[in-house]
Formats: sequence, structure tokens, C-alpha cells
Amino acid sequence: MAEILQKDGTWAFDGDALRLTPGRDKNVSLLRKTLGELVVPLGALAGISFEQGKRTGRLRLRLRDGADPLLLATGGRLTEPNDPYQLVVEADRYGVAEYFVDEVRSALLLDQVPADPVDAYLLPGPAVPISVSAGDGTASFDGEQVRLEWNWKTEDAKAAAGARTLALAEITAVEWCPGAGLENGHLRFTVRNAPTKAPPKYDPNAVELWNFRRDPLMALVAAAVQVRLPHPATQAKDVRPARATSLPAPASAVEDDHDAVLRRLRELGELHRSGVLTDEEFTVAKQAILKTM
Repeated sequence: MAEILQKDGTWAFDGDALRLTPGRDKNVSLLRKTLGELVVPLGALAGISFEQGKRTGRLRLRLRDGADPLLLATGGRLTEPNDPYQLVVEADRYGVAEYFVDEVRSALLLDQVPADPVDAYLLPGPAVPISVSAGDGTASFDGEQVRLEWNWKTEDAKAAAGARTLALAEITAVEWCPGAGLENGHLRFTVRNAPTKAPPKYDPNAVELWNFRRDPLMALVAAAVQVRLPHPATQAKDVRPARATSLPAPASAVEDDHDAVLRRLRELGELHRSGVLTDEEFTVAKQAILKTM
């Protein structure tokens, strides 16, 4: 059993899983406090590190791609204060932090845990029902449908349509993006057969966020929905066989690997421009080809 207790939180490792508990200190973010304790199975980890500073250090967990719906829905855009997989360590506990890292790394080696992506979620995501008010609206999710309600700050054109209810079966993707500088953030739902490229300010399927304290909580709504959508790895498998006759044929053995990849990308682009492949299918297929480089 390895454990490190800090104002920022407590991390404990029993050989099979890590238990991450946020601290009660005033500097602990609202998102981490609301998310509460996380139990991360050893198999979800890709690595762990400890970085020393002059006054404080930082423990960091790196999860395998696709293991956590929160990281997937936020696209890795959570800032350090809001990242539940980071822990601020006081200088007098550097030795404990290094021991903690050694224990976890030894377990990863002993269990031969791979660092490659997974094809199923290994964390359950936030509990439902969940409801968050921030920016120009309130997003609620009960496990079956999302309800978006607007406030007095909502753009008139969007508010005029009234509250919006989206069945989970209608949602194909969800994205949370924080504000940056003068750019506002958003929580956006992509709805089947009704895509929109409108800015979040006007998009009836999006909540616009304005860099306020509660904005990160919308990421919890995104994660709660994400974990109930088909895993991206499953979607990729479903797309490739369906278009097997349309995708470019494999490069011959005599071709240079790099030239073959470029040729396949060009052919893929032509299929996309001609409408044979949808935007989503094109993106998935392109990523699959690039992984072969």
C-alpha cells in the first residue's frame, strides 16, 4: 500500500487501483471537488511521473487513450487546477512522491500493462442525474436525455426556440471546450441528421461559456454523456468494413511505405470530396492510415 496525503488531495495505491481523493483546501478546483473521489484501475494507466519544483512538485498520471470519458470529451483541454490526474506535492513530501511513483511503475511492469489505446471505457464517468448552470444556459442529463435551458443572457435567436431536449440515441458526439483569451468556450452536442456549424452563441445544441468559475463543471455533463455513447474505437471498426470496397486498396509490397501512405491519403481525399465518404468516416480512415506511418 502506497499513499501520499497533501492539501491538494490524497492518492492511495493498493496494487490494483489508484484512489484519487481531492483535498478540501480552498485552492482545490470546483470541478475536482464536484467530481469527487476517482478509482483508476491499474489497467487504465499508461504511466506516472513526478516533477519537482522549488516550492512544490507535481504528480501526474497518464491514462491510456480512450480509457476515461472525461479526458475524451474534453480533448485533453482541462487546465492544471482542474485536472484530476495531477496532484500538487509539498517540498517536504518529495521523497514520498518518488516512492509512490516507483510503486506504481513496478506494478505496471509486473502486470505488463500496455500503454496503447483501449477499445472500451475503463472509468465509469460522472454519476447521473447531473445538472450544471453556466454561460448562457443550463445543461441537464438523466442518463437517457439531455435538456438544454436558456437564461436571460442567451442570444435572442437561440432562446426563441425555447428549451431543447435531446435523446441520447440522437447524439453522435459531445465536446467541451474551455474559453481561451478573448475566445469563449462551449459545451456542444452533435445531433444525428442535424449537424450545425453555427457558433455556440447561436447553436441550439450548444451552451456558450464565458471563462467563469463554473464553466469547467460543464465538462462533467460532457463526460456523463460521452461514456454512454459508442466508444470511438468501436465506431472506427464499424466504419472501415462498411466502406471496404470504397477505400483505396493496400499499397503493393514493392512501394516505399511513405509514398504508399501519401498515395492512400490522396485517394482518401478524393473519395471525401466526391461525397463517397462522410466527414466522420474520412477523419476516422485518415487517422487509421496515419497510424501506419
